[in-house]
Amino acid sequence: MADEINGQEEAEIIYIPDDEGNEEAFEVIMRFELDDGTDRKYLMVVPAEEDADEEQEVFAFRYEEENEEIKLYPIEEQEEWEIVEETFNTLMSEFGAAEEDANGKG
Repeated sequence: MADEINGQEEAEIIYIPDDEGNEEAFEVIMRFELDDGTDRKYLMVVPAEEDADEEQEVFAFRYEEENEEIKLYPIEEQEEWEIVEETFNTLMSEFGAAEEDANGKG
């Protein structure tokens, strides 16, 4: 099982157009749904071209899937952003704790 966690998984890459319409590659680092009954789904992405050893800026989007196509929507409301940020931080801290346990630390 440790091999599955530590093994190299193929990154999920999505392409998001910038302001000029140029497609930029982003790696999906997390997907989650809120448990608030809204069925809203979110994904967190980082630029795919950046060095993984350096701190990366994380971008969050609400998304919907339609016929295997992902439609992204910006998070514009402060209240929604705070919920997404809190959920992301909680999941990341749980992931970090699970990773430490798997490596015999903590």
